[in-house]
Amino acid sequence: MSPIRNIRRRQVLRFALGLPLLSSFKLATAGEGPTVAFGTTAVFLDNEISLLDRWSRELGEVCNSDVRFVQRNSYREIDDLLAENRLDVAWVCGFPYVTNSQTMRLMAIPDYQGKPLYRSYLIVPRSDTQTTHISQLRNRVFAFSDPQSNSGFLVPTTELIRAGIRPTRFFKKSFFTYAHRKVVDAVTTGLADAGEIDGYVYDTIEKQYPERTREVRVAWRSPQYGFPPIVARRSLDDESFLRIQCALVGMKDRPAAREVLQRLNLDGFVPDDDKVFDGIRRLVAILNSGPV
Repeated sequence: MSPIRNIRRRQVLRFALGLPLLSSFKLATAGEGPTVAFGTTAVFLDNEISLLDRWSRELGEVCNSDVRFVQRNSYREIDDLLAENRLDVAWVCGFPYVTNSQTMRLMAIPDYQGKPLYRSYLIVPRSDTQTTHISQLRNRVFAFSDPQSNSGFLVPTTELIRAGIRPTRFFKKSFFTYAHRKVVDAVTTGLADAGEIDGYVYDTIEKQYPERTREVRVAWRSPQYGFPPIVARRSLDDESFLRIQCALVGMKDRPAAREVLQRLNLDGFVPDDDKVFDGIRRLVAILNSGPV
């Protein structure tokens, strides 16, 4: 059964995560540094433990706090932790951000190649020289990244809807990899005939690990959309919000932080306008009105 069929069902998952309640700045006791719980997913940052360790130390020094990265396997898990006030901030996707505004507050957007924008890429094996659009992949095996991913689910699904195609009846089989990098692996190994990936992630893999993209080809690039943002839980106090936001936006001005940005393949972070996500909002409207 296609995973698309269940996308409109709001399933509130409760995971036995074993996490303690996470404090905000104002809950810190005298003489102790506050803890900042920073959520990330393997969808976006996969197997980057050393990078996260360096980043947590750098941010912690600037914020005078203990920054702890909390990594989970899916955007849904991170969304739920934010809703439960068990995270202070998180790096999420634009799709859950625009659909969960009641639990998330926009803090900063990554600046990538001079803009807070990115694209979705359709990738195929390099041996496939014909495919130029997802609508050509009827009865093929397709790899999505995450059901809450804009680039790895929303974009390809709405491309089919706009072409008058019912997504749940189009592919022979489709599945989620729960990591953009694993979409590349699925196509490279033949597990999938094609897949959709975050273009920033693909470009970063190609730059840092070129051997992993040698056997795949970018068949199509989407229009630009708002880059996956860093958000805060709605209940985070303003003082804490501004302190973390300033630390993120100021990364480009600090030598140690610039090394982290280089590893992330980003120019920096900007406190940009929520309007950059209007394109994703239009895709959500298409998803909600079109046949699935």
